[in-house]
Amino acid sequence: MLPQSEIRFYRVNGYLIIPNVLDPAELAALRVEVARILEGAAGLAASNEVFDLEETHTPDAPRVRRIKSPHKVSRHFWDLIRGPRMIEVLTSLLGPDVRLQNTKLNLKSAGYGAAVEWHQDWAFYPYTNDDVLAVGVMLDDFTLDNGPLLLVPGSHKGPVLDHHSDGRFSGGIDPRSLHVDVSTAVPVLAPAGSISVHHARTIHGSDLNRSGQPRGLLLYEICAADAWPLAGGYGPFSDLEEFNARMICGEPTIEPRLEQVPVRMPQPRPLDPTSIYNAQKGLERRFFAVLDKP
Repeated sequence: MLPQSEIRFYRVNGYLIIPNVLDPAELAALRVEVARILEGAAGLAASNEVFDLEETHTPDAPRVRRIKSPHKVSRHFWDLIRGPRMIEVLTSLLGPDVRLQNTKLNLKSAGYGAAVEWHQDWAFYPYTNDDVLAVGVMLDDFTLDNGPLLLVPGSHKGPVLDHHSDGRFSGGIDPRSLHVDVSTAVPVLAPAGSISVHHARTIHGSDLNRSGQPRGLLLYEICAADAWPLAGGYGPFSDLEEFNARMICGEPTIEPRLEQVPVRMPQPRPLDPTSIYNAQKGLERRFFAVLDKP
């Protein structure tokens, strides 16, 4: 199990950074699998069910900002989160019964990787209780200038902030509505193979990649098995069999644990709900810079 000091830190601050969880061989295998999948982006004219493409993408010069649900593309990603060290972290924070919601691999390519505006994951997928978190696996060294994840300590204890713009869910917080001091945000600075953990209500975002080095972050959305997604959110399931097939460890249940948690529904949906990048185009104002097209 995680040391009690780290569990207490997570409860107070809403995040953890754990260095060097993956060994060199695991990290190398992960990078090889990502490179194999990215070969499929060559020749694409538009985003599809696997790839979310940068604004500057062309079929001859592929630029991918996200691989959608990589665990559905390759078994490698499913096996990774079910490894003993990952399960040790998850069960320490969520209990013995843990379920996967979804995965995504955000890629900030050198010199142009897109920013992600301040937001709370909980705004996208509220649950019956808030034993819900995200695990980030760092494919590259995270530095101050390559757009690291930024986490606002303690913000998970506050409300769900407004993620709407002009009456429609936009997946980001208008800078005028932040109501927290984002200058206190902690950058996730750690070597490749490290992991971050943040609570679903922790306010976070990331700037452009302004460096000459790539920044890849594999994200797992995870919850306790007795946390069930609320209708109208982004955590749907097709049927009970599919829902239970997402169990990482432990046993499923059909008895949701109900707690008094703050909820603001992500409705009505963005005009383009295919990714957070497209949803955040609906924001009237932005905090981070937007890269101009060449």
